[in-house]
Amino acid sequence: MKTACLFLLTLAAGLWPAALAAGEKPNIVFILADDLGYGELGSYGQGKIRTPHLDQLAREGMRLTRHYTGAPVCAPARCVLMTGRHLGHAEIRNNGDSGKGGPFPGQRPITAGAVTIAEVLQAAGYATGGFGKWGLGPTDGSGSPIRQGFDRFYGYNCQRNAHSFFPPFLDDDEGIETINANPVPGHLRKPEGEIKAGDYRAETYAPDRILEEAVEFLDAHKDGPFFLYCPFVEPHLAMHPPQEWLDRYPEEWDREKGVYRGQNGYLPHPRPRAGYASMISDLDEHVGTILKRLDHHGLRDKTLVIFTSDNGTTHGSRDPKFGVGGVDAAFFNSTAGLRGFKGSVHEGGIRVPAIVRWPGVVEAASTSGTPGYFPDWFPTLCAAAGAAPPAGLDGVDLTPALKGGRVERSKPMIWEFHGYGGQLAVIDGDWKAVRLDVRSKKGPGPWTLYNLADDPAESTDLAAKKPAILKRLVTAFETDRTPHEHFKLPLYD
Repeated sequence: MKTACLFLLTLAAGLWPAALAAGEKPNIVFILADDLGYGELGSYGQGKIRTPHLDQLAREGMRLTRHYTGAPVCAPARCVLMTGRHLGHAEIRNNGDSGKGGPFPGQRPITAGAVTIAEVLQAAGYATGGFGKWGLGPTDGSGSPIRQGFDRFYGYNCQRNAHSFFPPFLDDDEGIETINANPVPGHLRKPEGEIKAGDYRAETYAPDRILEEAVEFLDAHKDGPFFLYCPFVEPHLAMHPPQEWLDRYPEEWDREKGVYRGQNGYLPHPRPRAGYASMISDLDEHVGTILKRLDHHGLRDKTLVIFTSDNGTTHGSRDPKFGVGGVDAAFFNSTAGLRGFKGSVHEGGIRVPAIVRWPGVVEAASTSGTPGYFPDWFPTLCAAAGAAPPAGLDGVDLTPALKGGRVERSKPMIWEFHGYGGQLAVIDGDWKAVRLDVRSKKGPGPWTLYNLADDPAESTDLAAKKPAILKRLVTAFETDRTPHEHFKLPLYD
């Protein structure tokens, strides 16, 4: 057993809501969307996609308007979230398989020595369950969620398997459950002929099956305390949502664009705009199911609920008509005017919607512009659970901000992303420094500097006008990172 998991429990005086007895631990529900953009919820300004349950959650809780993921793609973002260490310290700093040329299924694993928030909560007396996409190592190794603090896991261990919503199997703890005798691969092209959505569906829709298991876990542990982690897979591609949602969106949306034939990856779809909106609405409906189940058991006032996304919306392509997988981010204004998409450390890739409901602690219908990011959730959840956090975390407890106050951060927020040419970012208050192509053969680009208060779209580089501020942020990055044998930076390692 890891010695780091043997933590003394502490009382956080004044933290518990009135519905909880002194010292009683709140249940924790953490729901993570996959590739949901900053502007894709009604509560964040979306005008076309229906998200009634998440909008209601925002009315009942707090919207964080400057919340950031730990990385602009899946695996490193999940690593940062689970371990509380930013990309300059994280064990996973880019997507990738389980070692070079590693076998399907599974990504590069976090190590046995990694300490996850699930382990800390488990040691603090929580039942722990994960339902959705893991992406931090195969089930037969150190990265298995069952070996990283989860009592129960059901869903996609492997990100590649998660490209299909009708896969052959889902991971069931450290085994598998076959769910489709006739699975649909996540990547196909159909250059000619009629495209029918029904041709890309099989017997069992994985998101529904995952939701069933999540609800079963909630029911089984309703007497609490429990940590329910739901890294749901929508709206990540491929695009094949339920027909009932497609039927609710206007057909005229797609008359101009026409069918998507899979030319930019993933599956064809006859109505890609309606299809994408349907995926987000289906996600919203699944969130609603979890929230209603909490109410059914009378747990609303005893549960901290957090909803956010692992990175920004799916990026575009060189095809002017369709983005990757047929996504039309411009049509939905998915980034709400922010620069960049998934895979970018610019705001559109890392600033994500985040909603927190915690009756008795968080004021309803409130907002907070306090900058925060994924490393902050580890100490925040430890504080909620009355558990001592491990040493070496990079985040801060967000509870003061959730209660309407200020958060004092001892150091800037850091990103050292090794994908898409290699990208660095540092945020300190309103100031943000960015450097691109740091692993590119053509050589690194220059550091750029933006004032996010005046320029959230990062359109004006102030590096030449504010050299002292830029130097401070660059120095903060250079002094707050650890070299990694699998993720080397030519400039520093």
